Amino acid sequence: MPNPDDGGSRGRGISRRSFLQSALGTTMIDAASGILDDAKAAESVGTPASGPGPVPVTLKVNGLERTLQLEPRVTLAEALRGPLGLTGTKIGCDRAECGACTVLIDDVPHYSCSTLTHTVRNKKVVTVEGLQSADGTLHPVQQGILEEQGFQCAFCMSGFIMATVGFLKTNPSPTRAELAHGISGNLCRCQDYDKILTALMRGAELSRGTSNA
Repeated sequence: MPNPDDGGSRGRGISRRSFLQSALGTTMIDAASGILDDAKAAESVGTPASGPGPVPVTLKVNGLERTLQLEPRVTLAEALRGPLGLTGTKIGCDRAECGACTVLIDDVPHYSCSTLTHTVRNKKVVTVEGLQSADGTLHPVQQGILEEQGFQCAFCMSGFIMATVGFLKTNPSPTRAELAHGISGNLCRCQDYDKILTALMRGAELSRGTSNA
């Protein structure tokens, strides 16, 4: 009975197993050689093979300018939560799907987890901390959530707030369906969307100054 490892190659001087072992060995040697060559080339021009280090990045966040030393790969969410200490911006999925990290960049909602920090130079960044007035007065959208108790665990809340504030800048008097569509890029694990929408619609009402309260 033929050996299943020989691949029908008995009598031809090489088995399938021998061929695969030889091919694998050659591939690994070539890959290792390439890595060593790249490292030597980097050393020859005096640059590290690991990539660029921190560079100065000046940001305007919540009306204040800050200059940070950041590697080009650092996302805006990481910069906000790390060196700037603005932990109101949450990182949920970290892949631009849930919206928990939403901030405003020049008044437009963006996922900060998928925005490189150096790309927002000379742009106005607003986080949930920047919505409150200097005297401590809450933004109308924040007040609406407080009045209607619109969230359960509230981990996703800041993202919904920022998405709503951005949407209201383009449509200050939305219907419930329009607002639901406008913030559809934000997800809630608790899934109490009806209550969330009620709170956000209350925030929209307060933003227009039409509250009877």
